[in-house]
Amino acid sequence: MANVEKVSVALTPEMATMMREVVAAGEYASASEVMREALRDWKFRRTQRDQAINELGRLWDEGMASGAAVDGSQAFARIKSKLDARIAERKA
Repeated sequence: MANVEKVSVALTPEMATMMREVVAAGEYASASEVMREALRDWKFRRTQRDQAINELGRLWDEGMASGAAVDGSQAFARIKSKLDARIAERKA
């Protein structure tokens, strides 16, 4: 790994113990590998969060553009009435 930059990181005693344990167990070759994977996971979660926020914004915009809001109870009553009518048609 020729292109690396050394940095110092302060960890809680619990985090430092966990890091030493996974290295000692052979899950990772070094503390640096643990930190690199942790940062890759962090970056992935941030990307996922950003995508979720963008999707939420898109859905919000879509909802706002869909027209005026309606009362939820009235909307569900209308839907239930239509479904009840379809069920009655199938039974007939």
